[in-house]
Amino acid sequence: MEIDLTAVVAEQPDPLLFATVSGAHLYGFPSKDSDIDLRGAHLLPAAELVSLRDPQETRSRMWFRDGTEMDLVTHDLRKFVRLMLNRNGYVLEQLLSPLVVHTTPAHEELVSLAPGVLTSHHAHHYRGFANTQWRLFGKTAELKPLLYSFRALLTGVHLMRSARVQAHLPTLLGEVPEAPGYLAGLIEAKAEAEHGAAAGIDGGRVERDFEALHGVLEAAQDASRLPEHADAFDALDEFVVRRRVR
Repeated sequence: MEIDLTAVVAEQPDPLLFATVSGAHLYGFPSKDSDIDLRGAHLLPAAELVSLRDPQETRSRMWFRDGTEMDLVTHDLRKFVRLMLNRNGYVLEQLLSPLVVHTTPAHEELVSLAPGVLTSHHAHHYRGFANTQWRLFGKTAELKPLLYSFRALLTGVHLMRSARVQAHLPTLLGEVPEAPGYLAGLIEAKAEAEHGAAAGIDGGRVERDFEALHGVLEAAQDASRLPEHADAFDALDEFVVRRRVR
């Protein structure tokens, strides 16, 4: 995907350490009317963190460009790293996204430190995210939350087995043997409309497969060689301080 967002990066009030594309484009099932989710980290001046005023640790902006909805969310570096250390798979997917809009040496260094925050407890993040999306699917009967549900579980299984964050659903279908084969067809259907209905699917089978993947994730977590606790705290602490005061 080719996106020229140089101007967006330049418009930010504080330096961006990185910006990547997340959401459906990262997950491998964008539709022709999908918005573009941009995620990243910015660096606040040290003075703003010690001021009596609350720092703007998270910035969010939505707008349209050339008829496409854009959604930009960035966190200050300290908050972003704290989220990484809080077993948050979502921010790791943003950091490690191959769809890079803007990068810096700080981004590259943070990527190199990311393996040190991976733990077996990241399975809880993916289990919880999958359940949230499954409940949304139950309310809307749309393909998007259904695919998000399966994507989350498969990412969790893959992470527990390989110690690698893989968010791209078409890739996961080839790397997780337990992935239901019909998901490939659902991805093709999703390409036609962002909020398309999950028409013609066997609801009972889908629910059984969803529950079965929960069991697969639990077994993968039990057998995982990932540690229970992150071992990169000191390295990340040094990184955050160095980047702030340099």
